[in-house]
Amino acid sequence: MKMKLAKAAGFLFACSVILNSPKVPVYAQEVSSGVFSVIHSYMDMSQAIQVSGVDAAMTQTGQTEDTTICGYSNLGIANVESNLNVREEADEAAELVGKLQKDAGCEILEENGDWYKIQSGKVTGYVKGEYLFTGSAAREKASEIMTTVATVTTETLNVREEMNTECSILALMPQGEELHVLEEYDGWVKIDLDGNEGYVSKDYVELSTQLPKAQTMTELKYGQGVSDVRVSLVSYATQFVGNPYVWGGTSLTRGADCSGFVLSVFANYGVYLPHSSRAQAGCGTSVNASEAQPGDLFFYGSGRGINHVAIYIGNGQIVHASSPTTGIKISNAFYRSPVKVVRVLSN
Repeated sequence: MKMKLAKAAGFLFACSVILNSPKVPVYAQEVSSGVFSVIHSYMDMSQAIQVSGVDAAMTQTGQTEDTTICGYSNLGIANVESNLNVREEADEAAELVGKLQKDAGCEILEENGDWYKIQSGKVTGYVKGEYLFTGSAAREKASEIMTTVATVTTETLNVREEMNTECSILALMPQGEELHVLEEYDGWVKIDLDGNEGYVSKDYVELSTQLPKAQTMTELKYGQGVSDVRVSLVSYATQFVGNPYVWGGTSLTRGADCSGFVLSVFANYGVYLPHSSRAQAGCGTSVNASEAQPGDLFFYGSGRGINHVAIYIGNGQIVHASSPTTGIKISNAFYRSPVKVVRVLSN
């Protein structure tokens, strides 16, 4: 009896040593009838314990992986050369409610035959599915084109010429304005200011990775006394929203810079302007911004003079060739403080 107990005790000690050794086969031979059964396993005990611990920790914290891309859970990206029309209904004859420029992102809400219902920025509507990257193709495209954006979190943000508060102020940006980030520094970010460069404090912006958004094409409402020529010019100019910005360019389809865009739009109405924002500011008659009518020109600049021009389209908005990043777009007319407003149309 003592002999059997000693054998059993020795066997249990050996099993304990083996089980505490990683990745070893474990065998237990029957040494006495009814005492042991055959055991055959292969395990990494330390690994099993570690995995169990991780699972337990995740259960306690409730953490889950964020699978969204630039804020989209079901991402679509405009697969077009210029811009993609967004319509009110899934029908090519339906009213246009917005445009997705090339590489703009959207949330795919539902499928409707050959159409997708999407939401991007302030625009919700339908686009043809054949013109969207979706699924893995959209995720791969997003990794190539996503950019860092600084969203203004204070009422009015100074854009500085250098990375300090003693230098010149280039522009004032309103709360909610999104600025394309060129580089990040300790406490500052360099931003794209309509093709130029400026600096803003990190204390007053929120940085995020984003894709371009759709731009609204809400019907414009004009006050009394606005001529048909002005209505027609604005309608003509806004159809090129989403087309590219090209330095020195004058093509409304292949690309234009800010003054080239204005030059070409007005040339279509028999008004010929120079190809320079500074020179265009010397044309026509100066008016107050509060008196601006659709078709008037808004000029922006800094202490070094005028460096940007846009066409006023009414409702406090402008259309302009903004920068190589955003192309031709619609913006709030006071996203920067205008330094001059000029009227070149006589009617």
